[in-house]
Amino acid sequence: MKNLLSINDLSKKEILDLINLGIKIKKNPKKYKNKAFEKVLLTFFSLPSLRTELSFDTAMFQMNGEVIDYHSESSPWVHGKESIEDVSKVVSRYCDLVMIRMSDHNELVKFAKNSKIPVINGLTSYEHPCQILSDLMTIYEKKGKLNRLKLAYFGDANNNVTHSLINAANILGINMTIACPKNKEFNPKIPLKKVKMFHNIEAAKDADVIYTDSWFSYRIPKFQYKKRVEILKPFQVNKNVMKHAKKNAIFMHCLPALRGFEVTKDVIDGKKSIVFDQAGNRLQMQKAIILKLLKL
Repeated sequence: MKNLLSINDLSKKEILDLINLGIKIKKNPKKYKNKAFEKVLLTFFSLPSLRTELSFDTAMFQMNGEVIDYHSESSPWVHGKESIEDVSKVVSRYCDLVMIRMSDHNELVKFAKNSKIPVINGLTSYEHPCQILSDLMTIYEKKGKLNRLKLAYFGDANNNVTHSLINAANILGINMTIACPKNKEFNPKIPLKKVKMFHNIEAAKDADVIYTDSWFSYRIPKFQYKKRVEILKPFQVNKNVMKHAKKNAIFMHCLPALRGFEVTKDVIDGKKSIVFDQAGNRLQMQKAIILKLLKL
């Protein structure tokens, strides 16, 4: 691993190695408490964050490393006063690795091409690999395997989470289905390969995992909310969707969630929901990613 910009940067073995390392760290965190001693992580945010920022900060602190949180309002790069190439070369002189959360995936790639230190995608409009790696770890913990499982995604499928899930499913042999509106604006923008597309509840049939995400991502202007609710309402995860899945199916959501929109309260707060286990595992996976990239 040189960088982590996309799930497609990883082989099947590398994904499984990260999952296994995350589980080891979770079981014995004290063993890793000094692994990042005197290492510096720069985290750059031009989009809001709760789990990504806190999990990366906590990961470095718990491994005795240091974090510099750098936000876009302070950056000459974002305000057009300095090129991304120059910023990348400067950051490489100060820090040991950098995590960037921004909308434009191409800008992230450009930064990485000019960087001499590892670059982590903390979220772009195209992919969210850190989220999906921790989700895969959570599924493995709950189900004891990843291959030959069925994962059904419901809702707006034109987003970073869905793209990363599709890539992971194709690499790992997960049977993935998608239930989304027929409108092109809600369809994935990457090749599906073995992933199957539906436009109805049949996508949930015999699923081991039901997954959804917010209908109102950062890129969606508020004036579109009402129209989006009308179009996406048939793809809400509710009791009826869960009944089509296996009896022991789990429900997942990367958060933040809006109850009553993409998912009903009884599902997300019910016994089959593992959304806070997902959130908790972000910490373990960030540690695993940091250690792998720094070869520690």
